[in-house]
Amino acid sequence: MKSIVKQFLLYRYHRPRRLFSTNIVTDVTTTNNLTKTLANKVALVTGSTSGIGLGIAETLAENGCSICLNGFGENIDEIVTSMEKKYNVPVMYNGANMLNRHEIKDMIENDIKSTFGTSVDILVNNCGMQHVSPIESFDEDIFEKVIQLNLTSNFYTTKYVLNDMREKEYGRIINIASTHGKVASVNKSAYVASKHGVVGLTKTIALETAKDTNITCNAICPGFVLTPLVAAQIDVIADNKNITFEEAGKDLLSEKVPSENFVTVEQLGGLCSFLCSDNAEQLTGQDIAVDGGWTSV
Repeated sequence: MKSIVKQFLLYRYHRPRRLFSTNIVTDVTTTNNLTKTLANKVALVTGSTSGIGLGIAETLAENGCSICLNGFGENIDEIVTSMEKKYNVPVMYNGANMLNRHEIKDMIENDIKSTFGTSVDILVNNCGMQHVSPIESFDEDIFEKVIQLNLTSNFYTTKYVLNDMREKEYGRIINIASTHGKVASVNKSAYVASKHGVVGLTKTIALETAKDTNITCNAICPGFVLTPLVAAQIDVIADNKNITFEEAGKDLLSEKVPSENFVTVEQLGGLCSFLCSDNAEQLTGQDIAVDGGWTSV
């Protein structure tokens, strides 16, 4: 088994560097030689200006999708430009507030259609937030915000893309849930409730679209994903305990993850690409755990 240090170093300095750095060296030749399995498809990935969402957007672009990024942060223009050059596909950004259904509707029904000349084929609901607190001291406003962002926004995005998917006779709805859509942890009441809700919503959408032509809805339930944010958390653990990065990573993983390995954004992107393929046409309504065995225990 690779050591966590080696895994992280490969992640930070090899391929995944392209997913998070805006100072990206373009390699159009390699990309142009790839088979564009999702050419002419339009993908909306929410919460996609960093981390898991950006990694998924990159993989879909690599497979030929036109991409609408959504989220917040710095250097967004550079991210858009670098993705367009690297993958030779159209990329746009819309900063719709996913807490506001009117902005969500305008993004899907107006901005995306006017930019790409067609509607959304692939919807990846990835935006979300976390807050940790015991129930008795959990801030009520934050609880409602977590539910609204993690769950309710998925309802609205799906509502606004579904009619067009039915007209096209193709659609893929992929909800990024969590291991916490299957199991619970203390002090995460809002997050666990929202992610369980995402799994339930996924199954309902799958049933409602089961007789439609080539429309599916699935949830991906990642465990610990190796992103820069998680790496920073490991660094804090290492500093606080005066241990190495590898030891801190093992501390984080060993309690719940039998494989003692992180999930990578590339693995999640690859799974999303498969779910969008014709081979996954009859795969719908599933909550797919990508967690190194966490939920098998």
